[in-house]
Amino acid sequence: MTEDIITRAKSWLSPTFDAQTRNEIEQLIAAKSDDLADRFYKNLEFGTGGMRGIMGAGTNRINKYTLGKATQGLSNYLHQSFVNEPLKVAIAYDCRHGSKELSKIVANILSANNIEVFLFEDLRPTPELSFAVNYLNCQAGIVLTASHNPPQYNGYKVYWSDGGQIVPPQDKEIIAEVNSLDYADINFNANEALISYIGNEVDEAFWNASVKNGSFTDVKGRKDLKIVFTSLHGTSIKLIPEVLKRAGYTQVHIVEQQAEPNGDFPTVKSPNPEEPEALKMAVDLANKIDADIVLGTDPDSDRIGIAVRDLEGNIKLLNGNQTMSMMTDFLINQWKKQNKLNGNQFVGSTIVSTNLINEIAASYGVETKVVLTGFKWIAKAIKDNPNLEFIGGGEESFGYMVGDFVRDKDAVTSALLACEIATDAKANNSSFYKKLLTLYTNHSFYKEHLISLVKKGMDGAEQIKQMMLDFRNNPLTEIDGSKVEYLYDYEASIKKNLLTGKETPIKIPKSNVVIYHTLDGTKVAARPSGTEPKIKFYFSVHSPLNTIEEAKRVENNLDEKIQRVIKELNL
Repeated sequence: MTEDIITRAKSWLSPTFDAQTRNEIEQLIAAKSDDLADRFYKNLEFGTGGMRGIMGAGTNRINKYTLGKATQGLSNYLHQSFVNEPLKVAIAYDCRHGSKELSKIVANILSANNIEVFLFEDLRPTPELSFAVNYLNCQAGIVLTASHNPPQYNGYKVYWSDGGQIVPPQDKEIIAEVNSLDYADINFNANEALISYIGNEVDEAFWNASVKNGSFTDVKGRKDLKIVFTSLHGTSIKLIPEVLKRAGYTQVHIVEQQAEPNGDFPTVKSPNPEEPEALKMAVDLANKIDADIVLGTDPDSDRIGIAVRDLEGNIKLLNGNQTMSMMTDFLINQWKKQNKLNGNQFVGSTIVSTNLINEIAASYGVETKVVLTGFKWIAKAIKDNPNLEFIGGGEESFGYMVGDFVRDKDAVTSALLACEIATDAKANNSSFYKKLLTLYTNHSFYKEHLISLVKKGMDGAEQIKQMMLDFRNNPLTEIDGSKVEYLYDYEASIKKNLLTGKETPIKIPKSNVVIYHTLDGTKVAARPSGTEPKIKFYFSVHSPLNTIEEAKRVENNLDEKIQRVIKELNL
């Protein structure tokens, strides 16, 4: 362990920190714990989804001081940005251990800095916080959540006045303000008169907006759709059953063993609806009652997993690219039916998501704005294009946003939209899955796959850095027998044609992402996670699908191709 680590740790033994924190650090120093290095080798940083980390004492942990410093910096920045204006901030929190207590500490600091605070009385989903920022005319919002991370994690996401997460230039400027502070600068002395508790009024407004944006008059037969829903011990139990009820769905079967909010997530290894294991109890219930669709959300209810019956009647978990493709096609088609398409609309997608979105939108004459990973960039696209109407947008990581009344991924309204798609299909003697295959016959059968490699601690961070350097500086020239045509380096902002050597600038913000495109349409992307100690590799392949009957054969061929590529990359 380096002297620098010891010095940084000992700085947390000063009277600035409370007795419990000092005692925790003293014990780690005395035990010469390896954990000490991970706690202090860096400061917790803002990533694609805000700050996220393991709870505990230290600069690289979630605690009252790291969040306090972030909140003090945000308070200072708000006063600089909105001079002589009365400031208001909304705060929500999820079911994680410490979320409620930390949310009150954050509220105390804001109020101590003469900022009015609207604190939710109980846990609420992240999309409702985004909605509340606009509904309550706030300059900012904060949600305490670690999304789908394991139980020992918590986190902190900051939203700006449009309801979207902070993006340039605010993010860098806020971070600079935070970094200029010492922990002793945090003002914890609450002005309780500036803190008010919110709940039912905002719930009611959100329910109404969700039903308005996520349901459609020409969809018939809602009472015939049999739904299984699980909140995976998270916040969506507060909103989704009521939204479905108000839209007219009467057969909603809740997985009761997972309905109680619980930060230990006792019935799952991971509360992540991307993982089939997380939805096992819901799928078992669906098979028992012969349900049409399964819905599952992560703890803060921004991600949604959707499982439907395939052509053989088996429940199949769709991936995020498939659900966002179906939702985008359905929404644009609804706009078309209502004669609302006039060339001034767009949909949103991300650089690591399926290119099928672009093909779907183009077939309707609608533009796709492709942005960096993270819904904050889709929200920024809405803000940057006030003359265009936003239809909807998504990313591969099981997130979708319907309309712009929420400026983050919204599992609540997406759950309703998924049921609308399934109901409409069933009423027309089809199914959600059959409609997906029809989409493939109209365009191309796209198959995507994700590999996440966990690399913890300082050594892990170095390994991730080296892997990205190799991917960037020693580019592949061929993937599965097809020549690599383009290398997109988003950190260097350069798109390079490896066949001709021609370079063209990439006109979106810099990010540590590298993407290969081959002549046969294969796409391979690599990026470090912005919220976890992981490096992620994304694979996308596609092939024509002439008839639905050929779907299984074509899918098997695409799966085999992806596995060949993975083997070729030694992953």
